Amino acid sequence: MQTFVLLLRGVMPTGRNKVPMVELRKALDAAGFINVRTYIQSGNVVLQSNNDDPCTIQKQVHDIITQEIGADISVIARTHEQIKNILAGNPFCLEDAARTYFSMLESSPTKSLVEELKGIIFAPDMVTIINDTIYTLYATKHSDSKFNNNFFERRLKVIATTRNFNTLSHLLEMSA
Repeated sequence: MQTFVLLLRGVMPTGRNKVPMVELRKALDAAGFINVRTYIQSGNVVLQSNNDDPCTIQKQVHDIITQEIGADISVIARTHEQIKNILAGNPFCLEDAARTYFSMLESSPTKSLVEELKGIIFAPDMVTIINDTIYTLYATKHSDSKFNNNFFERRLKVIATTRNFNTLSHLLEMSA
């Protein structure tokens, strides 16, 4: 049995990408996933599956959301160990945790696009990309910066979803 953290991209409390968490839990339970739990209204799910392939889980959950809820939402699946490694690999000081964000990529971008991204001057923000995660330390607030999830997606040509330090830490605890 594998535990997954599912990060839904672009979930909003109202409008086109509305995914009610109670409805989502019921749909995932009915599909055979085990111990389905959600965290806050922005698309964070922890569940267990007999299938241990993250790509398969991503597709299954995407299809369930599309069929049962009517939203076309990208899903990024990470195991407990992967979330643990992402947090352990944080290159920024824990004193800056309130301004630290993690953008998880659905797939690996090309090396040339990664090199282009690394060549950008992000000051006063700081950006580091390690494997399939972009670590961002914002000088002030996430909302004040142009270096956000949409920016990273456009530059790397991959789907991404971003969570702050507190949310990712809580998801790690939930998936333990």
